[in-house]
Formats: sequence, C-alpha cells, structure tokens
Amino acid sequence: MSKPRFVISCPFDTYSGYGARSRDIVKAIIELDKYNVELLSQRWGSTSWGFCKDHPEWTFLINHLAKPDWQKSQPDIWMQITIPNEFQPVGKYSIGLTAGIEATAAKPEWVEGMNRMHMNWVSSEFTKTNFKNMVFEKKDPKTQQIIGQVKLEKPIHTVFEGVNLDTYKTISPKEIKTIDLNDIPEQFCYLFIGHWMEGEMGHDRKNVGLLVKLFYETFKNKIGKKPALILKTTTGVSSYISRDQILNKIKAVRKTVNSTNLPNIYLLHGEFDDGEINELYNHPKVKAMVSLTKGEGFGRPLLEFGLTGKPIIATGWSGQMDFLNPEYSSLLPGSLEHVHPSAANDWLIKEAQWFKVSEPHVNTTLKNVFKHYKKFQERSRKQKHFVKTNFSFNNMKDLVETLLDEHVPEFAEQVELKLPDLNLPKLEKVK
Repeated sequence: MSKPRFVISCPFDTYSGYGARSRDIVKAIIELDKYNVELLSQRWGSTSWGFCKDHPEWTFLINHLAKPDWQKSQPDIWMQITIPNEFQPVGKYSIGLTAGIEATAAKPEWVEGMNRMHMNWVSSEFTKTNFKNMVFEKKDPKTQQIIGQVKLEKPIHTVFEGVNLDTYKTISPKEIKTIDLNDIPEQFCYLFIGHWMEGEMGHDRKNVGLLVKLFYETFKNKIGKKPALILKTTTGVSSYISRDQILNKIKAVRKTVNSTNLPNIYLLHGEFDDGEINELYNHPKVKAMVSLTKGEGFGRPLLEFGLTGKPIIATGWSGQMDFLNPEYSSLLPGSLEHVHPSAANDWLIKEAQWFKVSEPHVNTTLKNVFKHYKKFQERSRKQKHFVKTNFSFNNMKDLVETLLDEHVPEFAEQVELKLPDLNLPKLEKVK
C-alpha cells in the first residue's frame, strides 16, 4: 500500500521563527515515515534565505522539494505554515498551522482563513483561546446590514514547539568552542534574544527599547561591579545597515537616561547556528535571560534557554506561559493596553490588546537576580527538568502523530485494473 502524499507549503529555508517552526514540523512528519512528503519553499518577509545550505544537518529537506508539476494531482494531505489569511484548502484534507497572534485579536480574515481548512494547529494555548473567543459581525457589502457572525468553526489544536534535546542542553565551559565573550569584562550578563521591530519606546512587540531603558535606569550610578546586558537582535535581517540601526537605537535610549555612570550593553549581530546559540546560552558570563515581550505566540528562545537551568525573567502573559512554570521562573506582572499605532500593521491591529509590563517590578527583579543569584538559580534548575519532561521535540512528534492518526481520513488508493486471463475457444475462419 502506497503512502499518502503530504505536500507542505512553508518557509523552511529562511532565517526566521517561522522557518525554525517549519523545519521542526516537517522533520517530525518525515520521521513518522507514514507519508510521501513534498515541500514548497516559501519566503518569510524580509528575513534571510538559504538556511538549509548554510546548515548541513538540514540539507536533507532539499531532497523533499516538490517538482514543478506537483499540482498535476491533488495532494492527499496539504499543510500551510503561515499566517491564517493565506490558508487555502488545496488537499483532500487541509491543515493550517500558524504561530497565531501575539495580542488578543486579529482581523476577521484570519478566522475566515482557518475556517477554510479541515483542521488548524497553533503553538500555544494562549493563541488557541484567543482564536476561539473571536467573534466578528458579518455585514452585507451593499447594505452594510449585519447578516451574521464570523467565528472559528473548524477544529483547532495546540501543537507546542518542541525543543531538540540533542542540540539544546547543558554543556561545560570547556565545550564552548565558538562563542567568545572575552571582550566583555563583566562576569554577570543578562541575555535577550529577539528582533527589535517597529514601534515607539515601550511599544515594539519584543519591548527591546524599554528593556534597554530600564536596564540603564536600574543599574545607573551603581558603585562597584555592575551587570551587563547582551542583546542578540536585528531589525529582522542580518546586515551592516541593520546593525547600525540597532546601535543607533541603543544610543538614542542611552541619551534619555540622566547619568554618566551607566552599565554596559553589548550587541551580538548576525546569524548563529543552533550549536552556537546553545553555547551562548551556556556561557558562564550569561547568567539569566530576560524578556519584557508584549506578546508571544510561543516564545521559543525562552523555552530553549530553560534547558540551561539558569534563571528566566519574563512577562507573565501570552504564549510562554505554557512552558514557564511560575514556581521556577520570575514572571513579571502588568496590565493590558491597546496595540500602539506605531506598532500596528496588517497582523497586529490597533483594536487588539497586549501586555504592558510593570516597570517597578522589572527594576526590582533585575536587582534581586543580580544580588541573590544563587537563590534564583536553585529555583530555575527545576524549570530545566520541566522542559525536558514536557516540551521536547520527541514529545511534539508524538503529538503530531496522534493528531494526524485521529483526524486525517484514509484515502482510497488508485490501483491498476488487472483482468483475469479467460480461456475462450478459438474462432476458426469459415472457408
């Protein structure tokens, strides 16, 4: 019996969060060995292209590229990994996969896109709940009278972003071969990883601007040893222009802080492979990860960093709450506010709400982790066990297999018709 044909359209060859998500999902489905997997490679915004060529461990995905005539026959199973308004039901059974939203609402077109599919997968319970709660009025385009509602009508399931335990793990300083932080004199560094995106101070989605400002404010005028902050960030693409833009943003924030005695902030810019990121996480100068994010569909770096057993400071709202156990992490309180116009776009609508962190709690927590590090580290070691037990790649693969087995129907197999040989009497020609 032949395997069902499974065509997946996704940005697996890009340097992006969606790229990483795509690679893991595709790898899991291939490893199930139940499907003939074909890939359609898609771009993702302005993020760099060519990830698989640069990372030999992922070149096997290139062998699964669909042929130009892949549309000659309808796929048995079709999956799109993208934003929901782009979902199209191409297969006999169609699945939409999205990280979803980082706020409380999206455009109705996103819900309509999910309703076109047979089943939808999202990364977190936060995203799942928000999609299920969205209800929009549907109006007649001519009369503008309300004729119904737009709400989610198709099945939706949370498929978390499982972390590869062979790649992300605790390693000793002797095993760190690539990441060199010798130019950083500080022995205690906070680490942030994520894009510095559009938005005024306190309103870019990852909240990098506010993090920089509050870090300066928290440790300004401090006598004696100060911590440092390492920013592993870009504007979305790795280039000299992006690096200069980030440096200029840091300088602009620095000028707003009234002090000449400020802690140091260091920028790491460029593309790192998974092994290098794991070395960075484990570097002895990197003591904790911090994120003041306003909203996450999942929050992958926070999950990965949890495997070091080092403290995590993060906002206590959105996707990361699935895996950041409040007993083992420092979760920052706050309130909801509307998405600022400077950050709003086609994906983040200004009518939606996301998180505004309590600035005094940021100040206090940064100081406490620096001052009482061993106490926080003892607690965070339990986060490592929590992640390994519940959020591994193999855990995710098992979930993917279960969902596919339970929901995707069996497909009729096309077979060649073979007629039996018939011993018919020979006809003789009449003379």
